[in-house]
Amino acid sequence: MSNPQELRYSKEHEWLSGAADGVSTVGITEHAANALGDVVYVQLPEVGAAVTAGETCGELESTKSVSDLYSPVTGEITEVNQDVVDDPALVNTAPFEGGWLFKVRVADEPEDLLSADEYTEFSGSDSGS
Repeated sequence: MSNPQELRYSKEHEWLSGAADGVSTVGITEHAANALGDVVYVQLPEVGAAVTAGETCGELESTKSVSDLYSPVTGEITEVNQDVVDDPALVNTAPFEGGWLFKVRVADEPEDLLSADEYTEFSGSDSGS
């Protein structure tokens, strides 16, 4: 597994891109996607919804289990990835590319987000770019 260096990570296994115009992209890590198994259903927050860092904002269902999706930041949802709703397997096949989940206009970013190296140590997954 490879954790892109330019992203930040939560201890709930979500990744967060740098904010372009105040908007960041959020997805789950390859480590989390592998742990879930084949994702078959994705429930995402609605555009315009407020999310709070560390709080549940959706759900991922796999052939193994159902897992909560947490927002790594506080803000407002600006876009959801309809492609991943239509084809949940993208979460498994391209967690850092086409399998992104939503975009959020960041109002507040917690101090405890991890670098790629810190996430690697935390999760036991490999770091790379």
